[in-house]
Amino acid sequence: MQASRNLTPRPLLLASIAGVLMVSACAPLSSSLNSADSAHPEARAYDASIDANASVDAGLARAKASGRHVILVLGANWCHDSRAFAGWMETERFQSLLKDRFELVYVNVGMPQTKDGHNLHIAERFSVTDIEGTPSVLVLSSDGVLLNGESAKSWRNAASRTQDAIFAELVALAPEG
Repeated sequence: MQASRNLTPRPLLLASIAGVLMVSACAPLSSSLNSADSAHPEARAYDASIDANASVDAGLARAKASGRHVILVLGANWCHDSRAFAGWMETERFQSLLKDRFELVYVNVGMPQTKDGHNLHIAERFSVTDIEGTPSVLVLSSDGVLLNGESAKSWRNAASRTQDAIFAELVALAPEG
């Protein structure tokens, strides 16, 4: 009897573990709560019904015609960091940057960290493998060459990044020219 009173019921324990996994897959909880810019906007830009291949191909075609780069965002609407990145892209400051230097493409990848991902072949198309969280932000040349291979998977903390830091990183990948 004594051993059983200290045991957590299995469904509650599993739900607790799943909750921790979901929070950590997007960003560490502490970094989200201690954000330097906690008033970031959010948007739900990740439509699972869109044909990801056609969307990426169209973005690359627009980039080639305009001489811009492509920002390919692999995220999901359930993810706070994915919605934060998409929200920043809707602000006037980022809209101006996008207009001048980028084509923006969103691809819904579900929950790759729980092996419930989809459209992961899009990342593999650009030599990005083993996506473990969302979002991943790939910056591509108009010819489809990945420009930020080292940092593409580092955006899982997008909600805790400042507007200025996000802007500076994107500008560095597509300088005016």
